[in-house]
Amino acid sequence: MPDLFAYTDGACSGNPGPGGWGVLLRAMDGDTVLKERELNGGEAETTNNRMELLAAISALETLERASTITVVTDSAYVKNGVTGWIFGWKRNGWKTSNKKPVKNVDLWQRLDEAQTRHDVTWEWVKGHAGHPENEKADELARAGMAPFKPKKAQA
Repeated sequence: MPDLFAYTDGACSGNPGPGGWGVLLRAMDGDTVLKERELNGGEAETTNNRMELLAAISALETLERASTITVVTDSAYVKNGVTGWIFGWKRNGWKTSNKKPVKNVDLWQRLDEAQTRHDVTWEWVKGHAGHPENEKADELARAGMAPFKPKKAQA
């Protein structure tokens, strides 16, 4: 059975502003890439955190059957949220420890639902540090954002 990885990233031009998300899905047998798929998308008015979440959600929702997968993100927000904070939020009715509504609750609930079908391991990598798959996910996120960025005036 091949190992499955999803390298995810989000990007935003302004925060809020136009944003994009990208995913590099890769099936591996040891060091050999068996199959690869690229996903991306974007929104006209969003935040970086929402795009980071949408990348992870899209990676999990696109899988047609229950899978064992490692999701690699450069977002401490996503990694810490899904492996720690989310348990308290759910216990507290989607409120923070300060009794405030959880930001991006719609996407956190969607991510929580998306991961229930799978056996997910979450890993964090430092962004913009030369990690080839993270750089590819960043490139995909920027491509997803491109249609929503204002065109520069011609001189």
